[in-house]
Amino acid sequence: MSHGAIVVNGVRVNIPSYQCKAGVVVGLGDKAQKQARVAQALQIRAQTGFPDWVEVDEKKFSGVLKSLPERGDILPDINESLVVELYSK
Repeated sequence: MSHGAIVVNGVRVNIPSYQCKAGVVVGLGDKAQKQARVAQALQIRAQTGFPDWVEVDEKKFSGVLKSLPERGDILPDINESLVVELYSK
């Protein structure tokens, strides 16, 4: 990733389509932690709350994927067909 590393279970991952399983710890690398958009996203989420399927440690910039979300757990404005179209290019 060009904007900072994602770390899964302590290992740096640079594959945008990396798929995680329940129980993994996902975090941000040092560069990503310093980005203004990360701070803004955490601030917004602190006000609205985090989903039940993740446990977030804002101080460590990491979280545990407690379970994979069901379709009903995802915001309705997500269009899966657009995501599939993007990754199929």
